Parts: sequence; structure tokens; C-alpha cells
Amino acid sequence: MKDRIDELKKEINYHIDRYYNQDDPIISDYEYDCMMQELKKLEAEHPELVTPDSPTQRVGGTAKREAGVLVKHRVPMLSLQDVFTREDVEQFVEDMQSRLDHPEFVVETKIDGLSMALRYEEGVLTTAITRGDGVIQGEDVTENARVIRDVKKKLKNPIPYLEIRGEVYMTDAAFEKVNEQQELLGKKLFANPRNCAAGTLRQLDSRITKERELSMFVFNIQETRGRTFVTHTEGYEYLKSNGIPVIQNYTVCRTAEEVWDAIQRIGESRGSLGYDIDGAVVKLNNLADREIVGATSKVPRWAVAYKYPPEEKESVLREIELSVGRTGRITPTAIFDPIRLCGTSVSRATLHNQDFIDDLDLCIGDTIVVYKSGEIIPKIKGVIKEKRPQGAVRFQIPDRCPVCGSPAVREKDTADIKCTGSNCPAQLERHIINFVGRDAMDIKGFGENYIVELVRRQYLKDVADIFSLKEHREELISQGIIGKEKNTDKLLKAIEDAKEMEPRHLLTGLGIPNVGKATARELMNHFGSMEALSRASVEDLEKVSDIGAVSAASIHDFFAEESNEILIGKLKELGVNMVQEVREQGGKLTGKTFVVTGTLPTLGRKEAADLIQSHGGKAAGSVSKKTDYVLAGENAGSKLTKAQELGIPVISEEELMKMIEN
Repeated sequence: MKDRIDELKKEINYHIDRYYNQDDPIISDYEYDCMMQELKKLEAEHPELVTPDSPTQRVGGTAKREAGVLVKHRVPMLSLQDVFTREDVEQFVEDMQSRLDHPEFVVETKIDGLSMALRYEEGVLTTAITRGDGVIQGEDVTENARVIRDVKKKLKNPIPYLEIRGEVYMTDAAFEKVNEQQELLGKKLFANPRNCAAGTLRQLDSRITKERELSMFVFNIQETRGRTFVTHTEGYEYLKSNGIPVIQNYTVCRTAEEVWDAIQRIGESRGSLGYDIDGAVVKLNNLADREIVGATSKVPRWAVAYKYPPEEKESVLREIELSVGRTGRITPTAIFDPIRLCGTSVSRATLHNQDFIDDLDLCIGDTIVVYKSGEIIPKIKGVIKEKRPQGAVRFQIPDRCPVCGSPAVREKDTADIKCTGSNCPAQLERHIINFVGRDAMDIKGFGENYIVELVRRQYLKDVADIFSLKEHREELISQGIIGKEKNTDKLLKAIEDAKEMEPRHLLTGLGIPNVGKATARELMNHFGSMEALSRASVEDLEKVSDIGAVSAASIHDFFAEESNEILIGKLKELGVNMVQEVREQGGKLTGKTFVVTGTLPTLGRKEAADLIQSHGGKAAGSVSKKTDYVLAGENAGSKLTKAQELGIPVISEEELMKMIEN
């Protein structure tokens, strides 16, 4: 028994860290709740095995210093006791009725987000703090809180002191917008709105927090000075008079039946709220009653959180639809007979990737089990093999892009299958953003909004069309796509100037798998022209420094594709430079690998990397045993620490200049 308890504690603590501290859970709330319930049951049966460090005895999470300074809690930000059945809810109501005189209950939604407390002095917001460890301290996130629309900086009806607690969350619409931006920039997508909201609130840059459009509902008054409230709902009315958003559609109840009906109504509305909830909260309305009942070190005794069971239904898989995202990733989506879950009709669910399909052993025509575990998004739980039609074959994502027909390949060390076509319409915006970016053609002033509009109006059908935009100058000005005459001409000049860039920039911008800035530089220094590179065999490519078999195959396959051959020809006709300036081989830094970190006195990090490479050295992005020197400036951070741990020489900008001169 002790072994099982220890195993559960270890596993739950791991998932607590993933959820609260890393904002990256890897199991569902339901799976976590099941483990916690098992641990509570075992500890109740064997109280002698309960230890102070058990996850049942403390609030999850720790306060992280990197998000800001730590602030002491004036009022503990405790978690809630979870309940899972109608009987549990009725037992809570009966317990309160046995201890109190005709208690009232408030039933409200439990928002799936990140807890935050706001402190107001004389009606002015002074501090915003996360839950942290829930008892001793949390993180100061005041600057980020100030840019959240729902957070009031000044109250209309101030009192000497007010501390309130609420949940910071992200609407479904805001979450989709953020993930669309992440995909455009080639960054990792957020798993769900809660993770995104938590990570955003802890951002060090409040501009990012503002861009991501966080929201907040307040669900409790923690402490006041200068005014007292009799009930929770009276406090809500005061908060609403100050324009503070409180939990919507709460219900005041007096009996267990009324409480259960209110919980059921919230459950039925889950699919239409526009944001995620992970349960319903039942709490005492009278604040004096709360004082009588009190709290444990972990939870208040005057409230419980009801967790909805996962709703499951069978359906029949009719087809698997393939879509191509802006990064080229091919995503399979299951299309099945419509069913109702959590009050809404669903007929689609993502299948993520080929590995997920293989794990399910999924065939067209299969009877599948679809569920919603307290979430908006439907998921496929499994296949009922006994109902599989005869002759069914497991679905396989094809090796050709469903949009443009280019080869589709699986990325190394990932589960993603991506289209390799550089002119694929589905990912054109992403290709152009990459092409004009600082690391590629570096066309200044060519913003994302311009690109989206130019693609939408079909001025850009591939990256080569960028260099023929000057032919549409009058139309662009009259339609105001880029701006007025001055702004349009400024961008068109930047495009013309980019034609003279060394072809290593062009090669980087083409988006060939495994070809970044450093690889493009090596390739063009070796072959001298885009034409010579395009004719190179895999064996020729492998002779280039740092080009392995995988990269060589990617490069060769790219130039062998007819559509890419046409694109290169079009770029050449438009006057884009295809020949590398001949350089002497070698240099003062030949054979040495550098990592640049921190803020240098006169050089930007990109300038420093270019300087190193121009003298034969290699500029790497991370510190390893292969690093020869770390070029460090102010606020160097973790790369400097790792260099010191590995005994790698750390040099200044001045020392780098001396190495080059000598």
C-alpha cells in the first residue's frame, strides 16, 4: 500500500509542476482528478501514511522569480475541494445546513485559467499577484495586469483598501488568433487557452500580454478596509458598480435540489460560453457563515468545485479530411456522424498526426467513441473494433500535399508531416513572411499585414511576385494597400535593393528544410552560384562542411522539383542576384565556433555573428562542448552560466576585435 501511495504522490507532484509551473500539462484534468481521488482514498484508509509533503496537504504550484519579484500573500489563495457526484454535492449542502441557520448557496462557473489577486488602495490599483504557492507568496505581475482590458486601474466608488481574486483566462476567439500568429511565425502552438493565458500573464514584456487579449472574471472579495459586505452577492454588486467583470450568470440557491439544478444548467451551457470552464463552484453566500465554517491549510470548508464527468458517445467515422496550415503541416480531421455532446452538435475532431491515427488503429467506417472532458473541443477516445466493417484499412496520410501535389515528408524527430512545396497556396503567407524577414532577404518595412492583404488580392502568388510589385505601383497607391505614395515607394525601393543581396540570403528565404542562415552561407561559399547548387548531386552536397545526408537529400529534392525550378528561373528573370561574391577561403577565425550572448557595447548580436562568419568563424545558437568561445555582453544569462560550467573561454567585444586584428 505504501508503495502505491508513494508512486501516486510522485506522479501527481510531477503533473502539478507541469500544470502550475511549466504551464504545459500532458494529461487531462479528468486523468489528474482520478489519480488525486485514488490518493485521497488510500490516505483516508491509512492515515498513518499521510505526510506533510503529500499533494493532498498543500496548494499546487510554486512562485517563479523569473516572471517578476515575489510578493507575500495577505490572504491565502487556496484551492477548492473537488467533488464528482450528485451525492457529494448533496452531502456538502447537508453539512452546511446542519452547522448553519438556513444557509444560502451561490452556484457559478469555474473558469479554466490562472488565479490572480488585485489590490486597490484608495481606489487605485497598486499590485497584481499570482497564486504562486497559494499560502506564502506569489509573483508580482502588476505591469501585465494593467494591460488586461477587464482589469480596472481606478475604481468609480473607492474604499480605503480592497483585495479581490479572479481568474485570468483567454476566450476561444483570442486563443485561435494567438495560435494563428504562432503558426505564421513558425513557433510552437499553445496546447489550450489555459496554458496560453498562464504563460502570457508571466511574460516579462507587457506588450505581448496586451497583444494576446487576456480577459478576467473576479470571483471573490478577499479583504476590505472601510466597508463591509454581508453576502458574496452584495460584494458582486459593488464590484459591478465599479465596472469590474464578475462571474456571469451565478445563481443563489437554498436547497440541494436547487443547487444541483444550477450545476446542470451550467453543464448544458458549456458549449456556448466562448471560453473554457472546468466545473461549477458551490459556495456559501453569507460571509459570516464562511468565518464560522473556516478552512483547512489547503481548502476552504465553505465551498466545493463540482467536476463534470467526461461525456462520451459513439459515432461512425465517414472520412478523414486533410488540411495544410501556414507552416505546411498537414493536419488530419475526423468527419463523423453528428452527435450531441455537452449541449452542442459535433461532427469533427482533430486527429493530430499519423502517430495518433496509428495508435487508434483508425479506419474509415469505424465506430468511434467521442468525448468532451469538461472542454469545448471534442476528442476521439478510441475505436470499437467489434463494429469494424469488413475489409477496412488503416488510414495513411499520403506522401503528396493535398493542396499543391508537392512531396509531403515527415520532419525528423517530430510527428509532423509537411508539404515541401515552396509555392503551396495553403502556406504562401508563411513563406513570404519568412522570405522577406531579417534572416533572409531582409526587406525593411514589409510587414505581415501588407503580405496578408497582397496575397488576398492575388498580387502575390509566389515569392517571385514580390519583385514585380513595382508594375502595380499605381494600383497599390490608389487602393492604399501599403499606404500613400511615400510609403509605397519606400517599400518598392527596399524590394529593388534586395535584388542585389548575396544569394545566401535568397537561399535562406526559400525555406528548404534543414537550410538556415549558417547552412546557406556554407553552401553558397562552396558552389558560388544558385545554378551550380541546383545541379549538385547528393554526394556533392555532402562534401560541404556541416551538410549531412538528411540535409543533402532535402536540398537535392528541392531543386529537383519542377515547380521550384520554375520559381528560381522566374526570380533570375526579375533580376534577383544568383551569383555569390568570390571570397578568399579561410580567415583569422577559421575553425572556431562562437556563441554570442548578452548586449554588446557597439555591435548587435546579428552584426557580431556576421563579423565572426566573415572572418571564417562559425556562429552557433547554443553553448556545447564544441563551442570554442562565448562572446558575452551585459545581461548574458544562461548561456554565460553554461559556458562557465563547461570551462569555455568567455571573451568581450574588444577581445574579439583583437583576435581579428592579430
